[in-house]
Amino acid sequence: MKRFRWQLIIILVTGIIVGILFLGEQGEENTVEEPQPEQGGVYTEALIGSLNRLNPLLDDNNSVDRDVDRLIFSGLLKFDDRGTAQPDLAESWGISRDGTVYNFTIRQNAVWHDGVPVTTDDVLFTIELMREGTDVISEDLQNFWQEIEVVALSEDTIQFRLPEAFSPFPDYLTFGILPAHLLADLTFDQIVDDQFNLQPIGTGPYKLDHLVVEDDAISGVVLTAFEDYYDQRAFLDQIVFRYYPDGVSALQAYRDDVVQGIGIVPDEILSDVLSEEGLSLYTARKPEMGIIFLNLNNPETPFFKEPEIRKALLQGINRRLIIDKYMRGQGFIANGVIVPNTWAYYDGLKEVEFDTEKAKLALKENGYTIGLEEPILQNEEGIKFEFELLYPDDEFYQPIVESIQANWAELGVSVTLTPLPYEELISNRLQTRSFEAALVNLNLSGTPDPDPYPFWDQAQATGGQNYSQWDHRIASDYLEDARVIWDTAERARLYRNFQVIFQDEMPSLPLYYTVYNYAVDNAIRGVSVGPIFDSSDRFATVTDWYLNVTQEAVPQVSPAKE
Repeated sequence: MKRFRWQLIIILVTGIIVGILFLGEQGEENTVEEPQPEQGGVYTEALIGSLNRLNPLLDDNNSVDRDVDRLIFSGLLKFDDRGTAQPDLAESWGISRDGTVYNFTIRQNAVWHDGVPVTTDDVLFTIELMREGTDVISEDLQNFWQEIEVVALSEDTIQFRLPEAFSPFPDYLTFGILPAHLLADLTFDQIVDDQFNLQPIGTGPYKLDHLVVEDDAISGVVLTAFEDYYDQRAFLDQIVFRYYPDGVSALQAYRDDVVQGIGIVPDEILSDVLSEEGLSLYTARKPEMGIIFLNLNNPETPFFKEPEIRKALLQGINRRLIIDKYMRGQGFIANGVIVPNTWAYYDGLKEVEFDTEKAKLALKENGYTIGLEEPILQNEEGIKFEFELLYPDDEFYQPIVESIQANWAELGVSVTLTPLPYEELISNRLQTRSFEAALVNLNLSGTPDPDPYPFWDQAQATGGQNYSQWDHRIASDYLEDARVIWDTAERARLYRNFQVIFQDEMPSLPLYYTVYNYAVDNAIRGVSVGPIFDSSDRFATVTDWYLNVTQEAVPQVSPAKE
C-alpha cells in the first residue's frame, strides 16, 4: 500500500509540472479593436423622378413613391430575396389543413408613428379601400379581395377565409397598411386628394420628418428613424431623398457631395458610375424577362408545333451577343421562366448554347431544307419557314430583334419585323391570339411567389395569359397542384418538374433577364442587394445600414514566445 501511495504522488507531481510547462508555452491574451455599427449619421439618396403621393395604395405607377413608402409603411408580411414569406407587422400566422383559412397575429409592440397601437381594424380598413378602389386600384385586385372573407377575431388576430386553396395568397399580404384612426371617415376618392399623402403616418422603420420645398416645388423628403419601431431600430438616424430629373443630374449631385447614393443607375451614366472612385455599384437580377411567345395554334406557322424546331430556333439566337452588345452587359441569359436564385428555381437546368450548325441540323432532321429558288427553309409540302415577329415600338428592342432576325436568316428562316405600341401589342394581338411570334418583356415585379400558372397552364390558353396556347396536361397538373399546396418543399418539387418539361418542350423562347443597378458611397456600410421583385426591395436590409462605428475590444491570444 505504501509503494502504491508513492506512485500516485509521483504521477500527481509530474502532472503539475507538465501543466506549468504547458501554460508557459501559451501565448499572451491581448485585445484588438474591431469596428462595430453605431447609431447615428445621415444617408442622402438621389431619386430620379418626382414625388406624387406617399400612400402605398396609390404608388403603383410611381417607383420613387414606392421607394419612400417602403420605409414609412409596413405590411403583414414581407419577402426575402429568395421569395420566401417573412413576418413583418404579423409576428406569426397559421394555415388550415385544407389551405383555405389563414390566421395572423399582429405584433403587440407595433404602433403607428403617432404612438397609436396597430390593430386588426387597420387591416380591415385598408382591405376595404382596395375593394372600393374605383379606377385607381386594378380591377383584378378589387375582385380578388371581394372574394376573400376577412374577420377580426380580436384586436391583434385576423382571419382570412379563401373560397378555395390558393398557395400564392401570402403575396397579397405585403400591401402597406393605412391608419384607420386617421382615415376611416374618408372615402377612397377623398383619400386620393387628402393631405395625408404629404404628411403620412406609417409603422415602418422611418417616419416623415419634413418635406424639402424649393421654388414652390417638393425637392426632397427627410425621414427620421422611428424609435418605437417594432423590430430593430435602424442605425442611420436619418434618410434623405432628393429628386432629380435624370441620371446625369443625379450623378452630378453625388460629385457635388449633395447625395451619397443614386436610387437607380440608368444606362446613360453607368460607365461614369463604374469609374467613380468611392462609389460602389450594386447589381441585382430583376424579375423581368425578355421572351418570344410563339403562337402554337396559328395555322400559318405549323412548324411551331414541333418542340425540336422550337429548340432549334432558340439555339440559333446569339443571346450572349444581345446582352453584351445591345444591352451593354446588363442582363443574364434566361434558362427558364421562373426567376433564378429563388426557392422555386431549379438550378439543374442547362443553358441552350448558341450553335448555328446544330440548329441547322435539327431543322433538317425535322424535314426543312433550303429551297432551290430562294434561301428559305421549306418542307416537302412546300411550307416555307417564314413568319412575322412583333415587338414593342421602342429603341431598346430594335437592335435586339434585328440581331435575332439576322441569326435566323443564317438558318434559312425568314422573319418580318413589325413594331407596335406596347398596349396595342398586348391588347390587340396577344390577347386576341392574332399573332405568329412576339417579343415582349414579361414583368413579374411585385410578385415574389413564382406561380407560372397564368402564363403556361392549359386552362389559360383561351382567355388567360397563356398566349402561346401551350397545351400540356402533365405540366398543367404540376402547376395546378402547386397552387393549392402550402408546403414550400412540395411546391418546389412540382415546379422543378414543370421546369424540366418546359425546357424539353420549349413552348416559347426565354431570352434574358434584365438587371437593376444601384449606387451607394463606400462610406455607407452594411448594404446588400440580392434578387429583387421591386426597386424598393433594395431597402430590405436598411435597418442594418450604418455610417458610424465604435471600436469594440475583442480578446485575442497572441502566439507563444519561442
